[in-house]
Amino acid sequence: MSEPGGDPDGQMPKGFFSTLMADGEWLFMKGEYKKAIESFTRALTIKPDDKNCFVGRSKCYLKLGQSDDALRDSEDSLREDKSFFEGLYQKAEALYYMGEFEFALVFYHRGQKLRPQIQEFRLGIQKAQEAIENSVGSPSYVKLEIKGDLSFLQKDEERAMPITAIQHLTTKKKKQTQMTPKSEKTTKQLLGEFYSDKKYLENLLKDEDLVKAKTKDGERLQDVIQSCLTYLDTCTEFWNQEKPICSRERDPKKRPRHTAPSEPAQFILKSLDDIDTELMSGNAQGSLQKAEEVLKMVHKWSEREVPHKKEVLGSLHSCIGNALIILGDMNKALQHHQKDLELAKESKLTDAKSRALDNIGRVYAQTGQFTQAIEIWEKKIPLIRGGLEKTWLFHEIGRCYLELNDHEEARDYGIRSVTAADEIADEKWQLNASVLVAQSELKLGNYESCVSHFERALNHAKLQKDDSAMNAIQKVLDEAKKHLSQ
Repeated sequence: MSEPGGDPDGQMPKGFFSTLMADGEWLFMKGEYKKAIESFTRALTIKPDDKNCFVGRSKCYLKLGQSDDALRDSEDSLREDKSFFEGLYQKAEALYYMGEFEFALVFYHRGQKLRPQIQEFRLGIQKAQEAIENSVGSPSYVKLEIKGDLSFLQKDEERAMPITAIQHLTTKKKKQTQMTPKSEKTTKQLLGEFYSDKKYLENLLKDEDLVKAKTKDGERLQDVIQSCLTYLDTCTEFWNQEKPICSRERDPKKRPRHTAPSEPAQFILKSLDDIDTELMSGNAQGSLQKAEEVLKMVHKWSEREVPHKKEVLGSLHSCIGNALIILGDMNKALQHHQKDLELAKESKLTDAKSRALDNIGRVYAQTGQFTQAIEIWEKKIPLIRGGLEKTWLFHEIGRCYLELNDHEEARDYGIRSVTAADEIADEKWQLNASVLVAQSELKLGNYESCVSHFERALNHAKLQKDDSAMNAIQKVLDEAKKHLSQ
């Protein structure tokens, strides 16, 4: 049977999918989650693999407390694109509300590593860590968090690290039974701080009741733990092949000092985590100092010692630039982000190029150089990989045009931001983008459209219970309505 308004062959009318999506998002905002689910489900019959539709329905399920269904939809949204940020965030949220705090932490971290500018991932990391601490006590008793960031729980090809040296282990792996047995002392030296994680996992395997259990998504806990141990063993083998400890121990005079680590890959991975942790904890000066030290060290190493050296250098320049932005040294920050862009172009690294353009634009915008910010950010548009990034970028470009009093361009980019935010049903950005359009229309004298968008923004603020936003919007809305009555 065809839908009302369909053509005679039973085909859906053009735009019917978009209508169902819009209905679902509107019903979600109104709190009518069951009806929203019906709209998203009907939309999926038209486009069965639409990832934004899966995320929208997952949000509804989560609001209704149906965490299993929310998790399933979030996983379906990631089926084709493992780096789909909205899907990663939604999966982390579903796992969090299911009480799977450790697994939620993995996906919050994964998303944060891919797009550190998205505040929701950082907040997710914080609340997951707090939940873990509340559940099991002090984090000192649980080694599988924070510094190690649980990254070894991910498959090598999915790890969101700025260095791919370890990723190439997949082509060199040997079966566990073929690996050369090593003493505990050697293993401890090779793994460093991860050695305690290895012992912790081995102890978990001894708990027969625990290993028989399954996670909410059906994985056996025993398989998860064993895969982690296998990964750590593979890393041990790799680091031993790169710089065998036995050869160093024969000549004590040649033992490396702490300023010249003998396992570059291990050292860089840990250093990048430490740099990131310092910055996230508010210690921009400490992050800067650490990044500058590591940068000098990496410059001294060869391409053989550090595969993908330019990629590592670019990541370090990016870290230094971000720390300098926080410290207020915009000129130096710009230099480091431009160096990151240069290295990304040389190595043809799309994600790194997108990151550098993002940061360069931020520097220009924060220093009032709005024309330059627009020029840089518009180069980033073809590199956008997710709806959340799209709505943010269009909004920021629109804000720059507003500052330049180019109100038509500001409105047009604001509308594009609204559309992108609606596609992913992101309430925060629906609010921000609606305000941008309303402000632009007010400047253009289009008071009817201005009032309409301010009212839409006010509804979003009410849904988010954001009192400060509600008060600010209501005030300017009242002013705009006066123009209508004149």
